[in-house]
Amino acid sequence: MRTVTVQDIRIGGGRPLVLIAGPCVIESESLVLHTAEAIRKIADDLGMPFIFKSSFLKDNRSSAKSYQGTGLKEGLRILQKVKDSAGVPVISDIHDRHDTEAAAEVLDIIQIPAYLSMQTELTLAAARTGRALNIKKGQFLDPHDVKHIVGKIEGEGNRNILLTERGASFGYHNLVVDMRSFQIMRATGYPVVFDPTHAIRVYGISSSDPRGGTPQFVPSLSRAAVAAGIDAIFIETHPDCQNALCDAASMWPLDRLRPLLQQLQEVDACVRSLEPIDFPGKDLA
Repeated sequence: MRTVTVQDIRIGGGRPLVLIAGPCVIESESLVLHTAEAIRKIADDLGMPFIFKSSFLKDNRSSAKSYQGTGLKEGLRILQKVKDSAGVPVISDIHDRHDTEAAAEVLDIIQIPAYLSMQTELTLAAARTGRALNIKKGQFLDPHDVKHIVGKIEGEGNRNILLTERGASFGYHNLVVDMRSFQIMRATGYPVVFDPTHAIRVYGISSSDPRGGTPQFVPSLSRAAVAAGIDAIFIETHPDCQNALCDAASMWPLDRLRPLLQQLQEVDACVRSLEPIDFPGKDLA
């Protein structure tokens, strides 16, 4: 398996679990800086590599009146400040190929949102920046199909790819996490990430409505994904989830992050100590 290097963090290749975490969307400079510092302190205490995530734009909202973020220019300014003050790499998502060059000047990882994961021009533009890319697998995609996205990116000479599972459509409003998908996507040769905080969203209900998420399932799904062999965990977290401006019902509370990560590290250490068991004659990719 390839190892993706982001600053001094190496993801994949049997290395310990990496944390990607932060608020769903940039609400303010002060909240982002506070949250980044708090997560960094937890990660440092646990010896866990940490990459900060927050979106400068959330374009997939159920209402045009919903908060969408600070926008590209201000969002990148704040994320640069996170890099400078907290000393950690940053990741954010883009929605328009014209934003790639500006984003690449700040972001260490450019993320392609799940619902745009098959958008060719967007993916190619991001690949050409040379930055590491995190592809959120669309909830409408079979995990085998990510090889086509990988092929587009490799065709531009970029092999710094992360593949993120965030659940698959089950009926109209619910997602399920197929644990086979981690093994299938890893067969592409790239590290795999799990995002439990989007897997437990209840779509069709506003993310500010308490019924819009089931975060009580985050620990069990995360433990299962780590046991299935993921390379990084992606957790949207907030110091005041109830009053968050986006995904309030599905983010994991910041004050409960440490015990969750401690459990995941224990599972990860156990899994990495085991010899892999292969089934001969079966091609996963």
